[in-house]
This record gives sequence, C-alpha cells and structure tokens, in this order.
Amino acid sequence: MGTAEGDGVLIETQDVGVTAGETELFNGLDLAVGGGECLVVSGSNGAGKSTLLRCLYGSQTPTTGRISVCGRAPDERSARFRRRVSVLLDDSALFDELTPRQHLDLLSRSFGTQIELGPVPAPDVPAAELSAGQRRRLLLHAAVARPHEVLLLDEPERALDAAGRTWLEELVSASVARGAAVVVATHHAPLSDAVADYVVEL
Repeated sequence: MGTAEGDGVLIETQDVGVTAGETELFNGLDLAVGGGECLVVSGSNGAGKSTLLRCLYGSQTPTTGRISVCGRAPDERSARFRRRVSVLLDDSALFDELTPRQHLDLLSRSFGTQIELGPVPAPDVPAAELSAGQRRRLLLHAAVARPHEVLLLDEPERALDAAGRTWLEELVSASVARGAAVVVATHHAPLSDAVADYVVEL
C-alpha cells in the first residue's frame, strides 16, 4: 500500500498489533501512507479504529510492531511532533469559555501563522453554547486549518448533518491536495468513497 519507503512516506507501520486485556484488536498491520494520500480505516465499533489513531499520534503504545510518523516514533508530548501532526480524536475538547474566533486566534499564536476563521458558525458565541454539530465543525476546522504534514481524524462525521458531511469531504480533499498524509477512521461509507485512496478494514 502507498508509496515506497524514501519516496514521501509520512506514516508507516510494521507488524503493528494491539491487545487489550485478553482481547486482540488487530495484529500484523503494515501501512504506508505518503504525502497527498488518504487512508480510510473502517470497521465496526470496537474493532480498534480509535486505538490505531491513538497509536499513530503517540498517545497509546502498540503491543507489537513499530510505527514511524514523519520519520520518527510518534510522541504527542513533543512540540516538534505536534507541529507536524494535526489530530481530531474522540476525546478532543474545546475551551468552553472561548468563542470559535478566540480558539482560532489561540491556534494562530501557538503556531506563529495566521489561521483564517473560515465557515465556522456562531463565531462569537462561547463554545459551551454551541450545538454538538457546531462544536464538531469548530474542532474539524481547527485541525485542518493549522499547519500540518499529517492529519489524523477519528470518526470526523460524528454530529454533522448532510451539509456538514459534504463540507468535511471538501476539508479532507483539500488537505490531501496540499500534500498531507491523511488517515480517517470511519464507518460512514459515503465519506470513505469520497476521500479514500486506500481502505483498511479492522
């Protein structure tokens, strides 16, 4: 799958497996995702999709195998790593007291680059007062708008309406077009059909 080592691979796994207690979620997973490619990870709830993304971000260590992201072992605690890898996980959160505009201003200052507000609803309403769909749009916009070489999205379609899911497809496609390596965990077939270069089912 994907590009050969040395030819733009940004995400690589070799013989990766995860066991939780006595349950083996997956094993022997070999992946290679290059810049400008999108891998969709599908499977039923509990199959290990979220776990795989946490492993790729370095917030969980696999039971077996090796992972390389941007040429190094993933480490969510490393500022250098976080400047290259953007992520939306199932536990990603907002600051309830900040508005969408303030969230993106904070990101701009953190990364030293201007991050445009874009089509975020209710830009001056505190996040605590946003609907679930509005909060999801803000999290997605923040993940995609900040500089990144790798983008990891865990069930990004959650809480989005039909228009929001179309917008999500455009976000992912734009990130791929800019040369990012993208991994999307989803069981939403229309999203997979729209953005996937490769699909792996767990």
